[in-house]
Amino acid sequence: MNTEEALPPFSIGFAGALSVAYTVLYVLPFYLSSTTRPSPALSRDAPSVIRARMRFVSVSVTLATVVTIYLLATRARVPRLEILRLLGWYPIGIIEIVKSLLLTAILFAGPLFEKAVIEGAWKEWIQGHGLHESLSSWIGWRNYIAGPVSEEILFRSLLVPLHLLTTLSPTRVVLLTPLYFGIAHIHHFYEFVLTHPHTPLAPSIIRSLIQFTYTTIFGWYATFLFLRTGNVVAVILAHTFCNWAGLPRVWGRVEPRVAIGGPATRGKEDSESEESKMRKGSWGWSIAYYVLLVAGAVGFQQCLWSLTESPRALAKVE
Repeated sequence: MNTEEALPPFSIGFAGALSVAYTVLYVLPFYLSSTTRPSPALSRDAPSVIRARMRFVSVSVTLATVVTIYLLATRARVPRLEILRLLGWYPIGIIEIVKSLLLTAILFAGPLFEKAVIEGAWKEWIQGHGLHESLSSWIGWRNYIAGPVSEEILFRSLLVPLHLLTTLSPTRVVLLTPLYFGIAHIHHFYEFVLTHPHTPLAPSIIRSLIQFTYTTIFGWYATFLFLRTGNVVAVILAHTFCNWAGLPRVWGRVEPRVAIGGPATRGKEDSESEESKMRKGSWGWSIAYYVLLVAGAVGFQQCLWSLTESPRALAKVE
């Protein structure tokens, strides 16, 4: 009798099968309708495709949420407030959100420096122009709102609690569940090949493998963050931040897009000297960028545990 009471509500196989079903439910609708299915003449970035996909994703995530809550309430017999806690919906800790964003910003210290100082975007940030421009297109809404919200609810808020209620340790949950998130992005390979028919197959495969790798790595971080903070909003905002920042450059010279101080009027006799100054200046920017890139990575490693510590943690990750 005691052994039966100690058994977890879900088996690893059941949680895995349901996770696969959720992943298929999330991706499959993209290809069932002509309004969401890309073609050589219709890009996934077309506003009509984005709007249609957002509608389908909303339905898919809603269905998955209903199923998960039902299973937690009936099969796992989790109390109502505890269900909200497991999903990371309540309570929403502002401190955890701020600390999570700070930790993510530390990791992206180099790219932030490049955007803010080298490219001079800090003025736009203060005036709020950058936010307005980012959200003034359907691509922006997909990348910074719909994508992070739907993906984090499905792949973190729903999948992680199901696996926590199995015999898997929290560490294994961190390592395993992001694989579904990475697999969910493999369909971009088909889309890329379809919309870029003249691109050789090998580069397309390499591109997809790289995407699978960095989405899985981000998934590890997001799952770790979710378990440590118990806050899905913190993870959504971290996801949005990473989408906005993009992959950090790890090679090449860093140069401003526009010469600092505005365009200069030059004659033939001083063009070479001006270009020489620009090249020398770019080396300075590059050194500063790569120093901050390394410093950010070290700072991230040093602050990873302290900035994710929370009394609302869903599990102890070791």
